[in-house]
Amino acid sequence: MASDLICPNCETVYEAGPSEPWRCACGSALEFTERPHPQGDPLPLQSLDTTEGLWTFFEFLPIEKHVTFHEGFTPLVDAPDWDAEFKLEYVFPTGSFKDRGATTTLSRAVELGVERVIEDSSGNAGAAIATYAARAGLEADIYVPADVKQSKLMAIQRADARPVRVEGSRQDVTDACIDAVEGEARSASEGTSGDTPRQAGEGWYASHAWNPAFYAGTMTFAFEIAAQQGWTVPDAVVLPVGHGTLFLGAYRGFSLLNEAGIVDGMPRLLGAQAAGHAPIVDRLGGRTTDEDGEGTDIADGIKIEKPAREDEILRAIEETGGDAIALGADPIETALDRLHRGGFYVEPTCAVAPAALEQYRDDGVLDADADVVVPLTGSGLKTL
Repeated sequence: MASDLICPNCETVYEAGPSEPWRCACGSALEFTERPHPQGDPLPLQSLDTTEGLWTFFEFLPIEKHVTFHEGFTPLVDAPDWDAEFKLEYVFPTGSFKDRGATTTLSRAVELGVERVIEDSSGNAGAAIATYAARAGLEADIYVPADVKQSKLMAIQRADARPVRVEGSRQDVTDACIDAVEGEARSASEGTSGDTPRQAGEGWYASHAWNPAFYAGTMTFAFEIAAQQGWTVPDAVVLPVGHGTLFLGAYRGFSLLNEAGIVDGMPRLLGAQAAGHAPIVDRLGGRTTDEDGEGTDIADGIKIEKPAREDEILRAIEETGGDAIALGADPIETALDRLHRGGFYVEPTCAVAPAALEQYRDDGVLDADADVVVPLTGSGLKTL
């Protein structure tokens, strides 16, 4: 039976079903009422049957497996030139870590008997949701910026999903998507170009920012790292932060491992944002490497002005002794070139975290001998 949802703010419980709300009436994000975790000691990595990918950790998940490509257990490789380990999240079926959340979100949709899903995305999440919706045999409407990269648009279209291109900012895309989900009256031509949306109110919001099912998937990132490091945790993890889906997934996963008594301690979670699009850094009163103050659009995957779970991201930073910094175009481009020369063919947004790793070391936030993991989140093939 599908898990019900609860608001952590006002404790209102919502019954699971295709018409369940995408957030609480009080405005807060919802969570699952169930928080499962296994009992007893975990098996060593060499004894784990990892053929099911991230679903190897089904005992931690409040969702049953219905839609999967056996994604997950991405490689954790030494990167000696960076004095770190890189987790190769760009080797997922659709080329980004967003597949972690897509498999659990679409599995949840199948559990609930959903017929159509709706999502808003700058590209990667939309491609993932569209692909897994196709695997599930569900229709999908994906709201994207009008200037979305052609490769990501094609990934959505080839999965037989319906892209809805929206003029304006990334927030305008989200607003248009929510209008459709909530059934608000909206002209088919208002603020959109290309395909027009279907009748409003006809879909389930498969939001990578709001839907707790997505975070159930991204927290497997932490489980895999712990298993790959002999059920220990690194000193720090440096991650890109837009809506913070992987950042919060890491926080939730490592927290759950501690609750289960499987590991002892939390890594420091260090965030990386792009200058000009750094609301978390602004809230922390942090600094940026953007000397001219013009900001950068190179990391389009994290151009988020209002993260859906901003306060939760800030709590995760505080509780792990973490931090967040913003990077200008120069260090991101330098890191991207360096990654490519080292054989890591990733997209520009992916270079933000490695660039931040170097800055954190220069600032003395990270010791030279610290055990650090950095996810490489998206494939360079997505930029073609």
